[in-house]
Amino acid sequence: MFFGKDRRVVHQILVVEDEPLVAFDNEHFLTHAGYVVVDTVDSLGHAQSVLASQVIDLVIADVNLSGNRDGIAVATEAHRRGIAVLFVTGSCPADARHLAYGCLAKPYSQRDLLSAIEVVDAIMRGAKVPRLPRGLSLFERRMDGNAA
Repeated sequence: MFFGKDRRVVHQILVVEDEPLVAFDNEHFLTHAGYVVVDTVDSLGHAQSVLASQVIDLVIADVNLSGNRDGIAVATEAHRRGIAVLFVTGSCPADARHLAYGCLAKPYSQRDLLSAIEVVDAIMRGAKVPRLPRGLSLFERRMDGNAA
């Protein structure tokens, strides 16, 4: 258990996922873990609306939304706004590595999702990166353009 002031920089999360059960599980689990899930969306348009109107620290984005690669468009918009992105997908996009901190491969456990968020949070804070969970690939370049 952590005592003292919460040093996390990731507090508010947008979940972008078109599989209803995965979306519900992620939202419930992350809320229970102490994060604020600003919204859970399943489309590019809805994500763009939330990105424009809410304070968000991290976007957890599936790449393939309803068969399209709209998750990359969501990541592009988040990147433009200076919001961190973590892809959670069955197929990590090689052509979008510059938009995100990394990719957590599906299927993943809730514990691995939480650990992946903690890794991204540590990188954002410039802290020592904890052990990577199974299925997490960090990208060479972060959203600020510096080497990871």
